[in-house]
Amino acid sequence: MSDGSTDPGDGSEQANGSRLVGSDRVLAVLKKLARYPDGVGLEELTRVIGSPKPTVHRALGALRRAGLADQGTRGRYVLGDEFLRMAFAHHEARPENVRIRPALEILAHRFGETAHYAVLDDREIVYRAKVDPPTGAVRLTSTIGGRNPAHATAVGKLLLAHQLDTLEAVHGWIGATPLVRRTPRTLCTAEDLHSDLRTTRHRGFALDDQENEPGVNCLALPVHATSPTAPSGALSISALTYRTPLPELIDAVDEIRAALGPLGRPHR
Repeated sequence: MSDGSTDPGDGSEQANGSRLVGSDRVLAVLKKLARYPDGVGLEELTRVIGSPKPTVHRALGALRRAGLADQGTRGRYVLGDEFLRMAFAHHEARPENVRIRPALEILAHRFGETAHYAVLDDREIVYRAKVDPPTGAVRLTSTIGGRNPAHATAVGKLLLAHQLDTLEAVHGWIGATPLVRRTPRTLCTAEDLHSDLRTTRHRGFALDDQENEPGVNCLALPVHATSPTAPSGALSISALTYRTPLPELIDAVDEIRAALGPLGRPHR
């Protein structure tokens, strides 16, 4: 990195309301590079950052020396191999259940109910993380590594909705083995399940209205921890019906989604 001074007469470089200096300007260039997987020229990068060309050029030089940026034969800049190596190594070493745990803790504390993170495994869901409420005499008996039928749970239906988009696909998934009826409310026919999955896709979240366990309802949202488009798993609030009725969870869906932050949004 060359120096930590600002360029004379430059009033356009901003970082939290102040002029970009030293590492701030280098990080600003690095963040912009991440938005151009096919590369970006110096002129365009200068324009989108709003800084003088010498400033951007010096920042790119610092990033290139560190292996965090590279310049192709056409003169366009991209993220460097060293940056990608570090990012992927960190990503692989940080399981999604670790990344999702802060959101689970926020939601368990906010609602006083159990928050889960689960993934789909054929016809079942597997709980990868769980946070119980900090207070309350009654807690759910689910365990990390435990399983439940996918068609009877909000997390399962949320994930199935992204895989089974036609009635024929639902029939094929069910196959010759009938769906288990966990409660009188469990959806056990292809037609009923297809209708629920279609509704889930439309509204963006799934519900379990005492379909897996009497007295327990759930709302689930997708988690995008590994795939850029398809959810890697789902987060759910599993609530006792007498303590947190299902309409209360539905009314709070935007708040639940906000707790997920970037993990709740596909990476376009």
